[in-house]
Amino acid sequence: MSFSNARMRGLVPGAVVLAAVLVLYFAARLPTASGAERERIASRYSFAEQPIAMPAGYRPDRTVRDVNPAYRHIRSWISSVGAAVAMTDLWGRGRADALCLVDPRSDQVVVTYAPTAPAADRFAPFTLSGAPLPMDASMAPMGCAPGDFNQDGRTDLMVYYWGRTPILFLAKASATAPGPSAYAPAELVPNQSPDGRYHGPRWNTDAVNVADYDGTGRPHILVSNYFPDSDVLNPHAQNNVTMNSSMSNAKNGGGSHVLRWYGATAGDRPAVQYVEEKGAIPPKAATGWTLAASSADLTGDGRPELYLANDFGKDHLLYNTSTPGRIGFTEAKGKRGPTTPKSFVMGKSSFKGMGVDFGDLDNKGRFDMVVSNITSAWGLEESNFAWINTAKNPADAARRMADGDAPFAQKAEQYGLAWTGWGWDVKTGDFRNDGNLEILQAEGFVKGDISRWPWLQEMAMTNDQVYTNPAMWPHVRPGDDVAGDQPMAFYTRRTAKPSGKFVNVTSQLGLDARIPTRGIAIGDTRGGGTLDFAVARQWGPPAFFVNNSPGRGNYLELNLVRPVAGAKPGRNLTGYGTPAYGAQAEIRTADGRTQVSRLDGGGGHSGKRSLQVHFGLGADSRPVSVRLQWCAGGRMQEQTLTLTPGTHTLSLDRTAEEVATR
Repeated sequence: MSFSNARMRGLVPGAVVLAAVLVLYFAARLPTASGAERERIASRYSFAEQPIAMPAGYRPDRTVRDVNPAYRHIRSWISSVGAAVAMTDLWGRGRADALCLVDPRSDQVVVTYAPTAPAADRFAPFTLSGAPLPMDASMAPMGCAPGDFNQDGRTDLMVYYWGRTPILFLAKASATAPGPSAYAPAELVPNQSPDGRYHGPRWNTDAVNVADYDGTGRPHILVSNYFPDSDVLNPHAQNNVTMNSSMSNAKNGGGSHVLRWYGATAGDRPAVQYVEEKGAIPPKAATGWTLAASSADLTGDGRPELYLANDFGKDHLLYNTSTPGRIGFTEAKGKRGPTTPKSFVMGKSSFKGMGVDFGDLDNKGRFDMVVSNITSAWGLEESNFAWINTAKNPADAARRMADGDAPFAQKAEQYGLAWTGWGWDVKTGDFRNDGNLEILQAEGFVKGDISRWPWLQEMAMTNDQVYTNPAMWPHVRPGDDVAGDQPMAFYTRRTAKPSGKFVNVTSQLGLDARIPTRGIAIGDTRGGGTLDFAVARQWGPPAFFVNNSPGRGNYLELNLVRPVAGAKPGRNLTGYGTPAYGAQAEIRTADGRTQVSRLDGGGGHSGKRSLQVHFGLGADSRPVSVRLQWCAGGRMQEQTLTLTPGTHTLSLDRTAEEVATR
């Protein structure tokens, strides 16, 4: 009898695994939307691509980057990131009708206007140069994050690179229009250059996040690097480079740095000072190969939590323990059940995190998260993540996360979001203003003529001990292809209810250009409550899509700012205040729906949405109850307002007051 019991106990693990496999097998084969249904769903939307104005004489003629000699046989792999796009308001007029683009074909940062911008907001497109700061040929821009970093009410631009630390392009007080002379370049990380050459750390940054981590209202900055500090793009450098130490648990990446805002000045020589908050992120979570990061307040205390999406291993959800003047995080992880695959547990995944965004997918007043991974059929078929918030309310989330428990369940397959392709940036937004979020996802890796999937699959099964040596990696050179023909994805609900499953209708919408994409930017470029979007393509022209979807509903759009002493809105690129970093809004419509959103200071992979907070209201035109939360003077503030549908600019100090705009 005891032998039989022991034998049965020995069979239990195998039976559980078999049951899990069968569940996943049949789940993967659940009926999907037919072609006719996809056409019907897609008929709710209409997007038109419009040309983007570029600088005079602009020549995007590069097709691959120069790299360290040790990387030459995989130079197309090394050249597979860097296309970026951000949407912002450079004039201070409340319209996000300017674009900041990074195009690898020129390795330049281009600032231009959205094709939908009115004549009054148009300007001569230009490029940003870091001079007179030290620059050299082994540096390349990877992304652009708009924000008001010196808190003077004007929009600045932060550019991050491979090969150096980021540069802040601060708007000058005397500037009357966007242009190359309107911005003063400044080092984010102080560097000494007695000989005019760069002597700072060789950061290789692929992700930044701008947020008020400590409740002081300041734009603190997370900088997350991919490769360790090294000469990745220097073809004449010594072999001081490496690759990941594992395909599923690499901890030898460039890692993350948290920079705390310290002080700033305005004027024609604007300046801002940041200091690194060493140890803010737990050491075990700070050394990944990070490709994306985003933040949102999950616990209702005004201090946002942080998600790090890491290639080659574990993502991390970080619980915010900061106090004013001190930034700190601890990690929260999920709990595994008997039928839960290990990689479906928060903080324990072995997948290739490449994009992340927060959004209230089910209109329950709590943030969920969508994460991009590699999900190519017959290639590397992992799963995207749809982390669904299981906390009862923010207070429950706070209790659980303080105990190290992440209150999220992975339900990508149940939501129809599991498998798309080689995912990158991901963004949520309500493009029909019906109260339901759509999901846009960038896709594709290296485009060429010769498939290298077999080599990559073989590499994925290699012993971890050989990965760090670049010489052991299979060739990925010009002409080679890995997931190069995958179009971006456009996910929407199969039904009009937020409980409906998502379906990808990108082909039916004509958004299926077979060019790898990287960054996605979303914003209201026309000032009328309709979200447009722009896409950065890797080794292809960027694209802008105007939203002409029929039957759009009413909307509520909030420009949330903090007052700036002495600022004169409408003059010299000055807006109605400085962005209210960390502010969140929860709305309750008259028909009983609840939605939550936040001012996204700049998160994701290489796409940055506008700083507006946008809600779709559907057919309901009645006033909306809006509960605002923000921090002022290091203390949490909360106020509930009743607002009519439309656009509102609110100044948040000790109280929230509506600002009259022109």
